[in-house]
Amino acid sequence: MEKIQIVHTNDLHSHFENFPRVKRFIEQSRKNSTADDFYLFDIGDAMDRAHPLSEATNGQKNIEWMNQLHYDAVTIGNNEGLGNSHEHLEHLYDHANFPVVLNNVFEKNPSRLADFAQASKIVETKKGTKIGIIGLTAPYILTYPLLNWDIRLVQEMLPKSLELVKDCDVIILLSHLGVSMDRLIASKRSEIDVIIGAHTHHLFPKGEMDNGVLLAAAGKYGQNIGTINLELNDDKQVIKKSAFTTKTETLPELSGDEAWIKDQFDLGEKLLDQKQIANLPESLSADYKAPNSIMNEALSAVQEFADTDVAVLSSGLFLKDLPKGIVTQKNLHDILPHAIHVMKTTMTGDNVWRLVMEMEKNRLYLRTHAQKGMGFRGKIFGELVYRGITIDNKRNVYINGQELEKNKEYTLALLDHYLFVPYFPSIEIAGNNEILYPKFLRSVFGDYLSKKYPI
Repeated sequence: MEKIQIVHTNDLHSHFENFPRVKRFIEQSRKNSTADDFYLFDIGDAMDRAHPLSEATNGQKNIEWMNQLHYDAVTIGNNEGLGNSHEHLEHLYDHANFPVVLNNVFEKNPSRLADFAQASKIVETKKGTKIGIIGLTAPYILTYPLLNWDIRLVQEMLPKSLELVKDCDVIILLSHLGVSMDRLIASKRSEIDVIIGAHTHHLFPKGEMDNGVLLAAAGKYGQNIGTINLELNDDKQVIKKSAFTTKTETLPELSGDEAWIKDQFDLGEKLLDQKQIANLPESLSADYKAPNSIMNEALSAVQEFADTDVAVLSSGLFLKDLPKGIVTQKNLHDILPHAIHVMKTTMTGDNVWRLVMEMEKNRLYLRTHAQKGMGFRGKIFGELVYRGITIDNKRNVYINGQELEKNKEYTLALLDHYLFVPYFPSIEIAGNNEILYPKFLRSVFGDYLSKKYPI
């Protein structure tokens, strides 16, 4: 009889406030484990640039923290894959003491698996059992190519990954694919023993058994930590598998935790504050109706950046005022922490009309809607504000004062966020959309301010 224990984290999203207790849980689990072998995995989205320390260090402080815990393998999520430039992702794990197991993100020229990754990992237990570990991340086929990555689909790469570990006694998939895909894989691939899931922030407090495959997942933000127990017979066959999660808030908090958490935040803010951007002659208000509003400047910034006829932004993007005087990266991160990019959309006038009608139809609802996810790190969606678009009481739409022409093509500066949320289907249905990677909205805005208000 052989016992194997696994502890796993996923979708930590730089929630440093949970890191001290997560760290102690992992250390104590390793120390107290009665299993023959103990392993630790992370399933991606460990970093999130919404935290100032991750932003200021390009995720290196996240790696430093993970190094202390000696992960046996990790895979990446979309926050690592799409929240970093190609160069930053290539070097994110330069100082990691753990392998990145990932088999569907490839370099384009020459075509090869991403240099920071390995397609699989095989570990051998003390009793000689071979554990095959494979990893896949959500294949955003529209966006990874914009960062010069070749992203491969699950149906292509899962069989190839399984071929690499076919001779192993135990097969574990580190899946940043989401719960629906995990269940689909389990229904078709019973040779996988365990799928440890992420991406959709799903929580399986006691695991889920599908087609003999154990699914495990620990929610989000380090609010829970997952544990998996496997038992094997003398023929190295898995005869028992179970999973459970532990709520981090139930773990003891030590006197130094609060100070450590504050120190991480303060250090991030300090590093960002050292990088000066612009010198504002007047304060800019987060209130879109104010005479000196951030909204007014931001609309100009995105319209100029995308080189479009018109622009649309939402007021909930702007979380704070910008003070008069020197503006730093800290200020920009404070007001725009979102993982959101500018998008140039081209569509004919009849589709512009339909899009504007969708925006008007949803305006009242979105004004106070508590928006979550899709790159957004604020609270409410807010008011839609147009630059160059007007509507009369007969629902006629005008572009820069001229009545909309049905068959004429127009260009709009929007956000990729508006493509991903479900409120404006015309963008996806009728728009020719060019997401302008790799800069986040705050960087586009910062570049604009630095030119208009140089130090």
